[in-house]
Parts: sequence; structure tokens; C-alpha cells
Amino acid sequence: FIFKPYFYLLLKVSVKGLLIASSLLLPSMAMASDCSSRGVLDDRYCDENQDLVADSPKNPDEWNDPSTLVFTYTPVEDPALYKDAFADFQAHLSKITGKRVIYYTVHSNSAQVEAMRSGRLHVAGFSTGPTGYAVNLAGYVPIAVKGDESGFQGYNLITIVRKDSGINKMSDLKGKKVAHTSASSNSGNLAPRALFPAKGLVPDEDYKVLYSGKHDQSILGVFNGDYDAAPVASDVYDRMVAAGRVDDSELKIIYRSPRFPTSAFGYAYNLKPELVEKINEAFFSYRFTPEMSASFKGADRFSPISYKEEWDVIRDIAHATGTAYTKTGLKKLAEKDAAKRAKKKAAELAKQANNG
Repeated sequence: FIFKPYFYLLLKVSVKGLLIASSLLLPSMAMASDCSSRGVLDDRYCDENQDLVADSPKNPDEWNDPSTLVFTYTPVEDPALYKDAFADFQAHLSKITGKRVIYYTVHSNSAQVEAMRSGRLHVAGFSTGPTGYAVNLAGYVPIAVKGDESGFQGYNLITIVRKDSGINKMSDLKGKKVAHTSASSNSGNLAPRALFPAKGLVPDEDYKVLYSGKHDQSILGVFNGDYDAAPVASDVYDRMVAAGRVDDSELKIIYRSPRFPTSAFGYAYNLKPELVEKINEAFFSYRFTPEMSASFKGADRFSPISYKEEWDVIRDIAHATGTAYTKTGLKKLAEKDAAKRAKKKAAELAKQANNG
């Protein structure tokens, strides 16, 4: 008796996601004219300075100076949590810009991209991967990442082995048992498959990949001798060492990737330049409240970044794993988002039916 509601719910959620994605496949209503270079950006944007993000429109008539700024953060399970976390920053942004600032809740990455592309969203925080879609398809200009006085907040892909293993360099992993976390994990699988070949090591060809399920299980597996090595996220490893779950005196790191940034913060490309200056001032003059810092792993400020530089490793991984920051790629992301939401709703319906 739960199958009929599930079917209609699946159809409703999936169609909604596909409509959002399909709207991006329509021809751009406004194309950047008189543009000598746009790189991989959508036709409506221009990138003449070749910094990989959309330039501000040359024609002042195309500048947007809204009376109310709409802000959002990447979609999460509990939107209210981060709406509250950013309340103080929104007040600061309002004070610096002189504009009302409201929080706009989004329920999927594709919907967030579409909101900025359509002009409904002006300032936003996008997750690391979807940032590429927002830049190429929505005219998003990332300027900051959460951080502290030492720089932006991020993590590295590291490869760990036991010190007594006799393994000292990446090439020593040939023929070994290496734990990846799961097929969809960035640092636990996708990044190693993208970055290791440059080190002369191809997963599944030069070594046997065994999926552990989670980063902590990979780390414990190496520590206990179940695996010869494991590529894992550095922040997870550091937390496990700090918590005493593994003794780092018995482990060593034989590879460390460039740092992966966390969520990007930025603005829509066509905002009036004077407004953009004030948005920059608001981000870089703000210091997190203790509550906000606690929500974001100790970060206390927004650190400046360059999409061209800090997202280089992310773009490399996307390219190597077949992820395209295009309209077709976003359509696939929307389908995945829709399927995930439908699955969650179906589980909730099934639970309600069983409880009833």
C-alpha cells in the first residue's frame, strides 16, 4: 500500500529536478556580445582577462543593483541550522552594503545554480564540486573560503602506510592491497584515480583496490595491517590521531596532494561594481561569532581565494573522472539530486506506513 504514494512522489520530485536542469539546456536569452574570449563559460558570459570566471558586463545598463540581496549556503539536510549560523554575517553584510539581506533556502545543488543563473540569487556559498557548475553556467564569482589567520580552510588527500611496512614511496604500492573508501568519495577514490597516474600509479592496474566504506575504516585498516596503504582525507586522519584512535608514531604519510578547498563564497558577476566592492569588504572584514566558528570547525573568518588557482586541483579531478561543468553535466547532477530526494521521501513514507 505504500507503492502508489511512492510512485507519485518519485515522479513529482524527479520531474521537478529535471525541469530545473532542462531550463539550463535552453539557449541563453542574453549572450555576451563583443567578447574576445569566454573560455569554457556559457555563451552569456565573457572572460577576457582569462581568470576563468565571468567578467562584469561592459555595459552599465546590464549592472544589477538590487534593493534586497538574496543570500544562501549550500543545500544541507537541515537548512535552518545554517540559516541561523549565518544570521550575524547577514546583518554585517546588510550594514556594509546598506541593503536588506534575506536568506533563500535551496534544496539541491542544481536549484542553487539555476537560482543564481536566473538572477534570483546574488551572494552565495557553493559546495566545492558544484562551484564549477556555478562559475561556468551561472556567472558565479568565488572570492572566499572559510579559514583562519593561517589561510583558507581545506584538506589534503594523503596516502598512509605503516612505518614498518617497507613502503617509502608511491611506486612501492605496485602489487599491494590499497584501501579506497567508496566509489563516490572525492578524496577516498576519485582524487586518487585522477592524481595517482601522474605518480606512475594507476589504481586497479598497479595495485588492488579494496573498498573499506569510510575514511576511518581505511585508516584503522592500515593501522591494524589489513591494508598496505590507504588514500584518505587529511582532516579525518588528524582527528583520529588527536582522539587517540590511532598512534601516528606507527604510521607515515608518503603522499600529500595540493589542498582541496571547502565551500566557496562569492557573488553574481553582474552586480554593480560599487556593490561588489562593498560585498568584498563585508566578507573580509567579518569575524565569525563563537557559535558560527563552532559550526565550521574552528574557522573564524573568510579567507580570499582565486578560483583559477585554488580550484585547479578540483577541475583536474573533475576532468579526469569525466565530470563536465556543462549544461549536460548539470542535468545529470539534477537527476542525481532528484533521485536522492525521492529515495529519502520514499523512506519517510515507508517508515510512516510501518508505524501506522
